[in-house]
Amino acid sequence: MFTLLDFIGTTAFAMSGALTAINKKLDPFGVFIIAFVTAVGGGTLRDIMIGRTPVSWMLDLRYVYLIVFGFALAVIFRKKLDRLRTSLSLFDTVGLSVFTLIGLERGMIWGLHPVICIALGTMTACFGGVIRDILCTEIPVIFRKEIYATVCIAGGIVFFVLKQINLEQDILYIITSAFMIAFRLLAVRYQWCLPTLQRN
Repeated sequence: MFTLLDFIGTTAFAMSGALTAINKKLDPFGVFIIAFVTAVGGGTLRDIMIGRTPVSWMLDLRYVYLIVFGFALAVIFRKKLDRLRTSLSLFDTVGLSVFTLIGLERGMIWGLHPVICIALGTMTACFGGVIRDILCTEIPVIFRKEIYATVCIAGGIVFFVLKQINLEQDILYIITSAFMIAFRLLAVRYQWCLPTLQRN
């Protein structure tokens, strides 16, 4: 289940990055690069911080194949996907939930405190999108009012709370993923946001 979620998240983030780049009218090479960094940017930063090198995608070519696959899907079906207002948000949301779980799991493997594991999960999920938005000259979603990183933090808390009742691991992943996806989609649907800080 863990490996499956990892592959789904990689493909989803690659599609999200590719669609963002297509909307910015980049050439095919630019679209592929944005898809690539969106898919592996957060995980690369996480692995470097915990001293796990070479980083994940360099040791397993399946990640590269999945990114190419996600890129191809986004390019081939870009017109159909562009008509779906929620397509970008949906792919982002799936990737967000899955990559949060991956970051949490990596932190636990290294025996880190739950708070640090949640930070790693948030970093894994969000920083590929941060790199994507910066390269596409956008203010990163994580720094705007929109509920984004908060979903990862809440998902991490839910994960560790449920872990205390000894749920089967696959069920734990599914429940936590479902919670984060539902939270994020509801936040987008009802435009929940954090207050901005303004000078008086």
